[in-house]
Amino acid sequence: MSRYKGVMTATEHPAAAGWRSVLPESVRPYTEAAPLAALFLGMSSGFPYAMIGATLTTRLAQDGIDKKSVTAFSLAFLVYNLKFLWAWSVDGVHIPLLGRLGQRVSWLLVAGVMVIAAVLNLAFVDPSASLLYTAYAAVLVGIAGATFDIVIDAYRIELLEPRQLGVGSGMSQYGWRIGSVAAGALALVLSARYGWGVGYAACAAFALPGMLTGLVMGEPKRHREPKARSGIGETLAAVWGPFLEFFRRRGAFLVLLFILLHKIGDTLGQLTLRLLLDDLKFSNDEIALYDVGVGFWAYLIGIFVGGVLYSKLGMKRSVLISLILMAVSNFSFAALAQAGHTNWGLGGAIGFENFASGIGGVTVVAYFSALCDLRFTAAQYALISAAASVVGRFLTGTTAGDASVGTAGTEGEGNARRGEATEPEAR
Repeated sequence: MSRYKGVMTATEHPAAAGWRSVLPESVRPYTEAAPLAALFLGMSSGFPYAMIGATLTTRLAQDGIDKKSVTAFSLAFLVYNLKFLWAWSVDGVHIPLLGRLGQRVSWLLVAGVMVIAAVLNLAFVDPSASLLYTAYAAVLVGIAGATFDIVIDAYRIELLEPRQLGVGSGMSQYGWRIGSVAAGALALVLSARYGWGVGYAACAAFALPGMLTGLVMGEPKRHREPKARSGIGETLAAVWGPFLEFFRRRGAFLVLLFILLHKIGDTLGQLTLRLLLDDLKFSNDEIALYDVGVGFWAYLIGIFVGGVLYSKLGMKRSVLISLILMAVSNFSFAALAQAGHTNWGLGGAIGFENFASGIGGVTVVAYFSALCDLRFTAAQYALISAAASVVGRFLTGTTAGDASVGTAGTEGEGNARRGEATEPEAR
């Protein structure tokens, strides 16, 4: 059977024991150990992205850095698109001493320490004294965060049973959202009282949930130990092997085309959304009310529904339904443009768009997870998640022009709602 056909099928969940037996059947999968672990992994995955996103933008603006220099820091996010270049090492390099804990657990600990060190480094850099060093520090956070993402994605995929991929992807996105929002809020609150150094340093603790999860849950049962490498030839094979295995599959290029193109509409739509709302004369208060008050909760509901759909309908049907909903959601803003300034229309368009994005984020991420060969989980998921955002970001960067200055923060928020990063994209 092809890897693209029937890898995930709708199966009945095992009977719940104890207190779980009183829960609705659709809720029980979310209370299992592996999906709960995915929640904590997602928390640790989301916070580095927030540290170099809107939080750093606010810090630089408050330090009097000009807007052109501030927006240039968005280049730090490009590291996430390049993570496939070193993801193979997470699969193939055995860490001395810590390696006895297992390949995935040892890398979780090492990558977590890297993130903590990088965030602390950024915490005590003074942007007004040296903008260049601040840029280097931001890139280091990006590298460490992307490496942490690689390990977390691989650990999550191998920890979850096939039937749990949909629910686990949803829990991971819940965690990503919680981690990114909580870290950003904590940094703002503490910086107002004690300075940015203290704010960033406190946020470094968000790496701990993922690290502790690895220690508690242990090495994933589905993990396959890397083959020992000896000589340059076998080392090069470890680098190229995951990519060659993927492209040797039947229909690989068609799947790659889907990965590259499926988010173009959403990425460009988010960039132009605020321009549309400005043209329709919506006030900042109206936008905040419906974007946060309606959109945020609609997204969380969509994540839950996406997990249920994937569990009940299986991979192919749930992904197809989610893509149709995401396509229709983009047309809802075209309808809003025709309707003009109407709060009901704004609430409906934003609510439906976020609901569809929540469903799509879960089902598509679960599908991408199912595509990975367990011998190369880290490398292949890094390739897939990076490819999923590169075309949309390239088109955004080459067509946005100076409008990106006014919408940079908004675009970051929209990306976070879709779980990008981690995917930042596909996460």
